[in-house]
Amino acid sequence: MKSLLITAFLSVFALTAFSQNIDNRRKIEVTGSSEAEVTPDIIYIGISLKEYFKDNNSKKKIEIEDLERQLQTAVLNAGIPKENFMINNISSFNYYWDKKKNPDFLAKKQYRIKVTDLTKFNQIMSAVDPKGIEYSNIESYDYSKIESLKSELKIKALQAAKAKASLLAESIGEKIGGAIDIQEINNEYYPQPMYRSNVMMKSDALSEVSSMPEIDFKKIKLNYQMRTVFELK
Repeated sequence: MKSLLITAFLSVFALTAFSQNIDNRRKIEVTGSSEAEVTPDIIYIGISLKEYFKDNNSKKKIEIEDLERQLQTAVLNAGIPKENFMINNISSFNYYWDKKKNPDFLAKKQYRIKVTDLTKFNQIMSAVDPKGIEYSNIESYDYSKIESLKSELKIKALQAAKAKASLLAESIGEKIGGAIDIQEINNEYYPQPMYRSNVMMKSDALSEVSSMPEIDFKKIKLNYQMRTVFELK
């Protein structure tokens, strides 16, 4: 009998505790969103330089050091800080020994340049021996104020959610109280660079700046959604 009373007491206690955990508040759940598109203002460009024989004469080679000097000078003359100009890769790192073994060996070097204006890119390319440029491409891009823009969009999305909840509640004669729950939904999207024509520019196509391809960027698109729950008064 005593054990039965204890079991009954525990059952009533568990039921009471469970009922206390149930949220009986009247609520409304909505989602607010905010988005923006921005044009990238940070562009990372890759350039590959390659030695070549002048006038098809195997005795007269344009050395990689000369091409690199031209590129570095062009970068500095374009007003680009030296820290924004770096070596990406050296093809055949031991090219000194390769040159000794094979006089026809042509060394290559790849570079990465950070620019904020594509006209600077045109200026740089026009100052480098076009026959020494194997190719160039746009590796990636970014937006300098991306973090502040993200914060701004999140706030706007939350404000939009509150406005929507208030509008819906008022339509049935209710009012909203404080937020019970807020969840962030991140839908930001970074597209890859898009080109109007092939950006892999061979040396023969770089004899004039005007021959360089036009470049079209897809904008960086950011979209934030905030799922919110408000109490109904």
